[in-house]
Amino acid sequence: MSDNTGTGLLAGIRVIEVATMVFGPAASVVLADFGAEVIKVEPVNGGDLNRDYHKLPGMPVSELAYTFQIDNRNKKSIALDLKSTAGHVAISKLIAEADVFVTNYRVNALGKLKLDYENLHVLNPRLIYALGTGYGEAGDESDKPGYDNVCYWSRSAIEPHVFPTEGWLGIFPFGAGDHPSGMSLFAAIMLGLYARQKSGEGTKVSTSLLANGAWANATMLQAQLCNAAFQGKRPRNQAYNFTSLHYRSKDNRLLKLGIVNIDKDWQPFCHAISRAEFFADDRFASEEVRHRNMELLISLIDEAFAQHDMTYWQQSFAQQDIPFAVLPTYPEAANDAQKAANGIVVPLEHPRFGTIRTISSPIEVDNHSKRTPTAAPELGEHSREILAELGYAADEIQRLMDDGIIRE
Repeated sequence: MSDNTGTGLLAGIRVIEVATMVFGPAASVVLADFGAEVIKVEPVNGGDLNRDYHKLPGMPVSELAYTFQIDNRNKKSIALDLKSTAGHVAISKLIAEADVFVTNYRVNALGKLKLDYENLHVLNPRLIYALGTGYGEAGDESDKPGYDNVCYWSRSAIEPHVFPTEGWLGIFPFGAGDHPSGMSLFAAIMLGLYARQKSGEGTKVSTSLLANGAWANATMLQAQLCNAAFQGKRPRNQAYNFTSLHYRSKDNRLLKLGIVNIDKDWQPFCHAISRAEFFADDRFASEEVRHRNMELLISLIDEAFAQHDMTYWQQSFAQQDIPFAVLPTYPEAANDAQKAANGIVVPLEHPRFGTIRTISSPIEVDNHSKRTPTAAPELGEHSREILAELGYAADEIQRLMDDGIIRE
């Protein structure tokens, strides 16, 4: 991590973000991590909706706006009324000097604000225009409201494949589809910048939650596209295979197996659960017969797991080099030593809450450090500073403030 602003791999790149919630901001926060100047343009009344989404019923309770913090560190905020003439003049000046424009506003709304690609390309022909949508830009649903819980999880068929519709919490972890989709938008932006380097011209790049959900579930969708015969869901004790099930230890913890190469790992697995006699057992001696006797095998593995605490199983499976994971609590997941060792969880100094930690973006580039993460900006925290840099005089800025065009 680097403490320097104005340095980094993307230093000198200016990004204007007119985006809300997670999808668009998740893309531009990676740009900010690597040194780009990201100016977040927010509505004067309330700002980005995500500033308050940590207060939703059922969300973890905290005074710190953690839903907003994770995707808006290292950014500047200007609160600007884009529907006003003066506000449009101001953002036009910002965009005229920018390298990248990031948005996940709906296409019709962008048109009404004159922030569509056609208008901005005329204003700044070198601009990379990055658009994140719910359902894509074509088709009958192109302007439907869409969030990751419906566009990414449900429409991809991941949700019906993995989860029952009753008997569980009913919501996915906040932003769990937006964040991988934001990484796709980030990649598209970098391709756009590379294309501009070759041609000298800006371009439009885009992706959608719908496309990213389909890509996440591409293997199973490809099976359908090949008219493969899907097999029905089964209860756990009748699963098709034992190799990716959860098993419960004596101290009531769950371990998830991840065995892929069963030819290699069958004997080490049997040693790990102290069941070497399975080697000579005609019911389990080959993969073919194991499948015929899978229900019995699962029950015997369950009995083995129930005999020891999870610490024992962690040591045993690690010794045999078997892929596995213990299902963590949130405190365990947040304090994972492996995450800390790899800079996945990093410290952040917050002006109100002191030293906290945050999740770093999931890319590393040799010899190019990321910026040290900072607190997400307050709404309009940099409004005066940004307008002054654009050449606005102090009395002009104050007049815009008095008229409600900007806010700090």
